[in-house]
Amino acid sequence: MKKIILTGDRPTGKLHLGHYIGSLKNRVKMQDDYKQYVLIADMQALTDNADKARDIKSSVTELILDYLSIGIDPNKTSICIQSQIPALAELTMFYMNLVCLGRLERNPTVKNEIKQKNFAGDIPVGFLAYPVSQAADITAFGANYVPAGEDQKPMIEQTCEIVRRFNNYYGDVLVEPEIILSKTPRLIGIDGKAKMSKSLGNTIYLSDEPDEIEKKVMSMYTDPNHLKVSDPGNTENNPVFIYLDAFSPDKEKVDSMKAHYERGGLGDIAVKKYLNEVLQNLLEPIRLRRKELAKDIDALYEIVREGTSEARDVTASTLKKVKEAMNLDF
Repeated sequence: MKKIILTGDRPTGKLHLGHYIGSLKNRVKMQDDYKQYVLIADMQALTDNADKARDIKSSVTELILDYLSIGIDPNKTSICIQSQIPALAELTMFYMNLVCLGRLERNPTVKNEIKQKNFAGDIPVGFLAYPVSQAADITAFGANYVPAGEDQKPMIEQTCEIVRRFNNYYGDVLVEPEIILSKTPRLIGIDGKAKMSKSLGNTIYLSDEPDEIEKKVMSMYTDPNHLKVSDPGNTENNPVFIYLDAFSPDKEKVDSMKAHYERGGLGDIAVKKYLNEVLQNLLEPIRLRRKELAKDIDALYEIVREGTSEARDVTASTLKKVKEAMNLDF
C-alpha cells in the first residue's frame, strides 16, 4: 500500500511562483509515488479572515484552477475541501484537550504570524488553535508524510506531540507523521525585501499575463551597488539571480551569467530579459491550461466533490477508531 501524503493551502487568493517552487512542483511529482490528498483549508482561512468569509469561495475556485493547471491529476490526487469534512471539526475538539494554552502560545510559527498580523492581545481563538486543527487534518487522513517548508516544522512537531499523547492515553490509534522538508527555501519577493507574499504586493502569479510578467521582472530589485554595466555585481543576494537559479532549465548559462555579472560587463537589463524569457516559457502553458479549465467551473467542482466524498469516508473511519479508543462509541 502506498504511503499517504497530505498537503494543501489556505484559499486566500491565486497562487504565485513562491508556491510553485516551494510545494506545487513537488506535489505533481509525488502523486505518482504516494496516495496524495490536497486539502483546501477554507476553515483555517477564516481564522484571520472571518470578516471576509464571502470571499472564500471565489478563492477556492482560484486554488482549484491553479492546482489543475500545474499538473495535479485528480485521478492520482484527491482534492478536498476542509469545511465539507465533518470529522475534522470533531477531531479538533477532541485534540484541544491534549494541548495547553501555553504550548500553543509558544509555537514559533504561531508567534511569528501573530506578530506579522499585528494581533497584539486580540488573537482570535481559532487562529491560536489552528495547530490543533492542522493536527486533526493530518491524522484524520492517516498521513505518513507532510511536505512543508522549514517554517512549518514547529507545526508538525506539535502534531506529533498530540499524536503521542493521544496514543499514550488511548492506545496506538493515530499515525505519527514525518515532515518532508522542501529543498527550496522560500522565494524572495520581487522587491528583494521579504518572501513573496500577496499581502506585500511583491508576487508574480501563475496566472499573470505576459505583459504583467515582463513589467514585474523589469522592475525587480537587483544589486544597488551595480550602478554601471562595467561595475562588478553581487549575485548571491540578488533576486534576479535567485529566480534564475530556481527556474532556469539551463544551469550552465546561469553560471556563466553569474561569473560575467560578478566581474563586471553584464547589465541588469540583459539579465532581466533572460529571466523574463525563462518565466514566460514556464508560465505560458500553465496560464493557457488555466484559461481552458475556467470555461467549465461546474466540472472543476465536480472533481472536488468527488475528492471530498472520498475524504469524508477516510476521515470518518479515523474518527470512528478515535471514538472507540476513547470509549465514546455510543
